[in-house]
Amino acid sequence: MSYVLGFIVADGCITVSKERPNRPFSLNITSVDKKHLYKIRRVLNSEHKISKKTSGEKNVAFQIQIRNQIIAKDLMKLGIFPRKTSNLNPIKIPQKYFNSFVRGFFDGDGSVYIYKVNRTTQIKVGFVSTSLSFFTEFNKQLCKNLDIPIKSIHRTIDKRGEKKMVQFNTHFYIDDCEKLANFLYRNNPILYLLRKRKIFEKWKSIKRRDYIKQNYPSKIGWHLNQKVFT
Repeated sequence: MSYVLGFIVADGCITVSKERPNRPFSLNITSVDKKHLYKIRRVLNSEHKISKKTSGEKNVAFQIQIRNQIIAKDLMKLGIFPRKTSNLNPIKIPQKYFNSFVRGFFDGDGSVYIYKVNRTTQIKVGFVSTSLSFFTEFNKQLCKNLDIPIKSIHRTIDKRGEKKMVQFNTHFYIDDCEKLANFLYRNNPILYLLRKRKIFEKWKSIKRRDYIKQNYPSKIGWHLNQKVFT
């Protein structure tokens, strides 16, 4: 359930219907990975339909909509409210479930990829959120669990058509990514996105000979990011 909560923070929302005053709330969870939604539906003990959701000609995702007032109200007690984008505060997660929550949030709003800088293979993990309040506490707690210095949070503008959305992001590199992977997948969890875990597994198999750590930022777009604080 902590994993599902993390995934909802990233790719879920609670909607309100004025047409159904007795049952106004619905939980919507969206993902481009249809099979993964089936896994989430199974742990929620739900049989609700998973439908196709399109945005434009090429953007295809899938959605499960659960009109259950008990689930919706429980989520609101935990801090997930309608219009979550601009209405999300820090969420308290018991320490023993925090890695599952992080894994769910990572599978929704996290990224990991392997690339090269100056012919040296690198790995990079990123997290993004539209809520500075939530993200600040999340970043602090995650870095504490990994036993690393608190990461800087940067502010960027996401432009989608005529809309502009302020986002906050932070990144992990090399050794910190390895610590993060061990934290995410400890105790052999059953819920995770396989395609993301495979990138960590690929990184383990790469032989990085004569590697000397360099203190320089990513070449692509780093100067466009506005640092919020360290």
